[in-house]
Amino acid sequence: MWVGPYGGRGRSQQGRGHNGEVSSTGQKTTDSTSRETRTGGELPPRERLVRAASRLFYYEGVRAIGVERLIAEAGVTKATFYRHFASKDDLVVAYLLTKDAYYKEVAEPLAAGHPPAEAIDLIFEAVAEHARERGFRGSPFMNAAAEYPDAGHPVRGLVTSHRNWIRTLFQDLLTRLGHADPESAAGALLMLYDGAMAAGYLDDSTAAHKTLLNAVRLIRSDG
Repeated sequence: MWVGPYGGRGRSQQGRGHNGEVSSTGQKTTDSTSRETRTGGELPPRERLVRAASRLFYYEGVRAIGVERLIAEAGVTKATFYRHFASKDDLVVAYLLTKDAYYKEVAEPLAAGHPPAEAIDLIFEAVAEHARERGFRGSPFMNAAAEYPDAGHPVRGLVTSHRNWIRTLFQDLLTRLGHADPESAAGALLMLYDGAMAAGYLDDSTAAHKTLLNAVRLIRSDG
């Protein structure tokens, strides 16, 4: 069994770490390993930069990390950085794209492989599990949105796109379930999703687990 970015359990995947990172040797990348292992020293420079950004941005915040820190962690030169990314913001977008892809890798098979009511419950079970993981710092998308207040910025655009995907995923499942108002219910589930991510970081995630799942079942069955 493995734990994905939601924390959801699934089939084992070699070398999958907390943030969905896999080293070039298939080993988990953890803070206790060497920097070369964590950033994938044998990997192409661009991927090493994205891995370094993934770890640093998530745990320390986007604005707190400068280009000098990123290139030091990735083991590349400044010239190499700017060969792959026009700015740090471009790297932020690349970082979030990896998270978007990995969250979809976890959630979409659940949606496709189970009856709709069960799929919704499994997705939220995974969210609750994720919130109890050591090192959990909330949603990388909500965290990034808080640091980019300009709604027209590409980072905010990617956050909006990711949240629209979540809403559509829920709406499709609710439609399959025969819910009377799948659009409104999907919006309610999205609010629960956001709240679960925040509560898992700020509150007692174990205590919130039962409340979350009861609320999810109430919303999906009200129709």
